[in-house]
Amino acid sequence: MSQDLGAHVWVLPGGHVPFPAHGPEPAFTGFDQLCVLNATDRDAELRLDVYYEDDEPVGPYRLRVGARRVRHVRINDLVDPEAVRLDRPYGCVLRSPVPVVVQFLRQDTRLPGMVALTGGMAYPA
Repeated sequence: MSQDLGAHVWVLPGGHVPFPAHGPEPAFTGFDQLCVLNATDRDAELRLDVYYEDDEPVGPYRLRVGARRVRHVRINDLVDPEAVRLDRPYGCVLRSPVPVVVQFLRQDTRLPGMVALTGGMAYPA
């Protein structure tokens, strides 16, 4: 049954962490995150490529999600082959040799004692 879940290629349409130096936008205090569920019986060796509106794509970022496991990855922790440029809009394409389910999350910790979490599903390509 688990072999029927998910997709092999996922598109994450956008992410952007604004910084105060870029005008009136408030500073974003928090992080963007990928949540990847691998419900199969095989490990998933993922490849993630990051696309920008004004520059060439960067990648691959390599991630591993064990069989029958979930993994949360902060976008700002992706530094090899280079740090993701959080000061500009970006999108991602994630490829997997086994079907996985992917969700994009944004956690905002600006307000003391409050945590705002928004999310969106990635789109199977």
